[in-house]
Amino acid sequence: MLAMNSREHVDCVSRVVRNAERLPQAPVPSLIFDSWRRSMEQHRLDPGSLQGPRILSEPLLKECRERAELFMRIAGEEVAQLHHRVRHADYCVMLTDAQGQTIDHRVDANIRTDCRKAGLYLGTCWSEAEEGTCGVATVLTSKTAVTVHKRDHFRAAFIGLTCSAAPIFDPQGHLLGVLDVSALKSPDDRGSQHLIRQMVAQSAQAIENAFFMHSARQHWVLQAHSTPGFVDSQPDLLLAWDQDGRLHALNSKARQALRLRFGQLPEHIGEVFDVDALRAATDQSTRQLHWLGKPDAVHVRVNAPRRPSVRALPETQVDPRIQEHLRLAARVKDRNLPVLVQGETGVGKEVFARQLHEHSTRRDGPFVAVNCAAIPESLIESELFGYSPGAFTGASSKGMSGLLLKADGGTLFLDEIGDMPLALQTRLLRVLAEGEVAPLGAAKTRVVNIQVICASHRDLAALVSAGRFREDLYFRLGCARFCLPPLRERTDKLALINRLLEQEARNSGVSLGIGQAALQLLLGYAWPGNVRQLRHVLAYACAVCEGTTLQVADLPIDIRGEQPQGLAEQSASPERQMVLDALIRHRWKPSPAAQALGISRATLYRRVNQLGIDMPGKTH
Repeated sequence: MLAMNSREHVDCVSRVVRNAERLPQAPVPSLIFDSWRRSMEQHRLDPGSLQGPRILSEPLLKECRERAELFMRIAGEEVAQLHHRVRHADYCVMLTDAQGQTIDHRVDANIRTDCRKAGLYLGTCWSEAEEGTCGVATVLTSKTAVTVHKRDHFRAAFIGLTCSAAPIFDPQGHLLGVLDVSALKSPDDRGSQHLIRQMVAQSAQAIENAFFMHSARQHWVLQAHSTPGFVDSQPDLLLAWDQDGRLHALNSKARQALRLRFGQLPEHIGEVFDVDALRAATDQSTRQLHWLGKPDAVHVRVNAPRRPSVRALPETQVDPRIQEHLRLAARVKDRNLPVLVQGETGVGKEVFARQLHEHSTRRDGPFVAVNCAAIPESLIESELFGYSPGAFTGASSKGMSGLLLKADGGTLFLDEIGDMPLALQTRLLRVLAEGEVAPLGAAKTRVVNIQVICASHRDLAALVSAGRFREDLYFRLGCARFCLPPLRERTDKLALINRLLEQEARNSGVSLGIGQAALQLLLGYAWPGNVRQLRHVLAYACAVCEGTTLQVADLPIDIRGEQPQGLAEQSASPERQMVLDALIRHRWKPSPAAQALGISRATLYRRVNQLGIDMPGKTH
């Protein structure tokens, strides 16, 4: 039986939503009421549910955090500073990605356990479709800063919380994530959270501006504020344009200001300010500029592009095979054809898929990536298709939206499709053919509009011959197939090294050249980990380099061909790769992996330790 206050909450929500037209005024703000109505009528959620939020599995959380690595790194300092300002009042701080999945958080040790029980923790998911009205979900739908205070929450599980949250946008206006400050206890008056909401909005703006400045280093950048003392420290408006004057990036306040003043977003900086005045202001002290054709002015600083001075290498053209794949991908990207990307681990299959998504008409929709090999076989069906309430023993009482539904209107990237169980391949084939999804235990199907991009490093044709991959699904996917070459076979290694060094220079702010001996080692290395390994090697080398030029001594020892003292076997050894392949193929289950290798389980564990393989869930 629900507690008395929970029953009262259910009665209130139900009465307000069902009698909205007869009520003179809703007891909650219109933003909250609209979310209540969607939660009940569209998402079919139970306001009386006392269950906490869904928590991502460790592999999925790791993927989310890896994809958001740059965002987290830029946001980290501001997240920590915000927590320092609010921790005395027992608030915790959460940072989520654009899907509402918590990728970073700050909480004091004395309230960590209680916050975790309430769902204020790493890996929790806060979409409106799953949790109803809450701070993060309301920001995801409204794209504005909000406070969802106690009984503003739709589900009874959260009516003790107060949550103030604000959106963070990228320089193109797409949502990067949400910054949220929450507390387990607070006064009943919603107005008590006004200052907290302002602090969250300011911190979200600071993160957005920091991400903007990082992303726009190669462009001309204008910082502006109505007060000259804040132009450098807290600019309201940020605009970035290229050598031809074309606007490439705006922060959210600049978008609002330009729409208000000009009725639309201009395409050229010359439509906003006088170009000669901008040129005169470049890299000078703060000065006042008038808006083009307007009587008022704003205080600005104009910064010229800060191009990294990486010493140029003799480049070749982009590898012809990559070039051809890009050409063909441009032709099929908006035809709703399922796409198959094949290639060895680390060649950039997800990067290719993301580029396909970002240059398609679906670019404003979600990009949902899932590694089929990283999810236990017992969970992959519910993760992909979701389930209805009570669909199976242990299922959430409110059900769960699957990743297929979350990708509606966008792109679903299924990495390592060759590891998908046969039964699920049949269900995926039906989704591709009919465009409908049936969650586990549901009587009705849901129509979805998704672009499916699959990837695998395995020979799918061989899997078909072995009866481990459906032939009809293989042919369905195979009409738009792209096989990315391994790095060792590419003819554009020089150009690739140049680009990765330039990216690293932009990330770190340190410009480095590369010595001839180090370059020859990089060009001659076999790169079993492909582009991913090369990226990590260059990041490491740039981090440890003490001069202005990368030398052989700055490269990792395995690239230099040396053996670390005390380790007999390295990551490139055939035995290690064989054991690793068996573990991945059998979803990290020790018994079937050991059986496939023809050894005992105890022997497998011994070799795993000897070869330095990290098993999921292993503690150190």
